[in-house]
Amino acid sequence: MASQASTFVISLTPFTATGELDEDGLRAHLERLASSGIGVYLGGSGSGEGYTLSRDEMRRVLEIGVEELRGRVPVRAMGVEPRSAQELIALGRLAADVGVEAVQLYSLDMGHGNRPRPVELERYLCDVLDAVDVPMILSSHQAAGYAIPPELIDRLLGRYGSIAGVNCTNPDLTHLVRVLDAVDGRVDVHVGGPMHALSCLALGGQGYLSSEGNLAPALCVAVVDAYARGDMRACHDAYERVMRLFATTQRLGGISATKAALRALGLPGGWPRPPRLAVDEDEVGDLVTLLLPSVL
Repeated sequence: MASQASTFVISLTPFTATGELDEDGLRAHLERLASSGIGVYLGGSGSGEGYTLSRDEMRRVLEIGVEELRGRVPVRAMGVEPRSAQELIALGRLAADVGVEAVQLYSLDMGHGNRPRPVELERYLCDVLDAVDVPMILSSHQAAGYAIPPELIDRLLGRYGSIAGVNCTNPDLTHLVRVLDAVDGRVDVHVGGPMHALSCLALGGQGYLSSEGNLAPALCVAVVDAYARGDMRACHDAYERVMRLFATTQRLGGISATKAALRALGLPGGWPRPPRLAVDEDEVGDLVTLLLPSVL
């Protein structure tokens, strides 16, 4: 059954200025997240720079995440968009081995702009769900270039008790309505990014995922907490601040700007890893100004 309102952060992965995984920085960053009560996804392809991680580094990120977060806040593996079921199965088995609570089941990326036919998509998802012994979160994300049909989500929920939620990221709110209708309260539904956070809550979903949780985790939690207790003024005030952080971060350089702002404030976060390049701290003054009330 679906749970109460909640929010998750796609955690950044700290690297040193020379590109090594910064384990101490990761521990310090995760401590800050855990103290806020926000749920955490690790190793994501966007905010987590997951495409730059080797298999050994991914294992280490997940191990540290379990050590620092398990029993305090939800800790999940996100990983990156796979080209085959075998790639996602490998991540799921790794996550189960280190004790991560759940794994996001990304949509299939067939490469070169190709999209799977409906029968191919269903076979891929079933192959992963049949092979992985850990709770899975279905991901239907606009970045894949297609959405998982709500009718397929309904069939999968009827077949697999291991599905623990759905992450739905789509600019079309009518698609979210159809997904929520298909899920019908059986599992949690979160939207990706803060853009549709309040719409998701109002329509009966559980909340949202964000990168902004890396900057202001307590503020992101305040949105769902205020909504849950019916304090709409506090909810709207917190949401406005989250959206301004989102818009400013996107304008200034995404996760590279996030890391620059954290460095400017003396907070853990580290440096980006190529192909991403660092943003100078003096270029993110607007972001730091927005962030200050959340960290003082």
